[in-house]
Amino acid sequence: MKPAPFEYVRPESLDEALAALAQHDDAKVLAGGQSLVPALNMRVLRPGLLVDVNRIAELDGVTQNGALRVGATVRQADARLHAHPVLAAVLPHVGHTVTRNRGTVCGSIAHADAAAELPLALLLCGGSAVVGSAHGRREISADELFLGPYTTALTPDELLVETIWPPLAKGEGFAFEELAQRGGDYALCMAAARVRGDELRVIVGSVTPTPTALEVDPERPGESAAAQVEPWGSIHASPEYLRHLVRVLVDRVVARAKERAG
Repeated sequence: MKPAPFEYVRPESLDEALAALAQHDDAKVLAGGQSLVPALNMRVLRPGLLVDVNRIAELDGVTQNGALRVGATVRQADARLHAHPVLAAVLPHVGHTVTRNRGTVCGSIAHADAAAELPLALLLCGGSAVVGSAHGRREISADELFLGPYTTALTPDELLVETIWPPLAKGEGFAFEELAQRGGDYALCMAAARVRGDELRVIVGSVTPTPTALEVDPERPGESAAAQVEPWGSIHASPEYLRHLVRVLVDRVVARAKERAG
């Protein structure tokens, strides 16, 4: 199939892009397009306007002064070259080499797929998203950003300008693991843990509508995590099997994070 008709603009500045979004309630932003273009072709999405931000130089940057700040058009393959350990661990699991060469970090965050690795990673880091509109900018924490499958706290006139990835503190340990049927497939289940002293943060994804932080029992993390999720199941795995995966993966990542801590 081919997309439904739409208007197309390719602004040269961020102000131009934000002005275009302000004038159209049904606009979509094109950066990497790895999720957007298939949705257009299948006519799942029918925007009236496509705003191509790839020529906006100020969005194509990575800076690091404590936290890592990743601009809206930075490709996933390029982000992996920078020194954030969580991104370096998670990005090889995101899609395939070809899609990582084109897909953007911020695009995956804004798309908010429940089975995507990068939203889970941002939540694990306690990161945030900086969004802009014609009225100014605001920062949304990862805890408040993801509202549901493919749904974020952004308003229709806002653009995700950059994501902020705080550094791990000295002595912290983390781990990430997922299970997919094949490399590059969407994960059936994924889990991540972060440990600092007596503090334990556990995030699960693919089995919940959004990446979800769980309060787990440090003595039996997998069992207590599995009791808190209600997987919907699919043709690939039953709810019972997915709950089993939560138990196994959470136990693994907590154990590995504890080993790395300190």
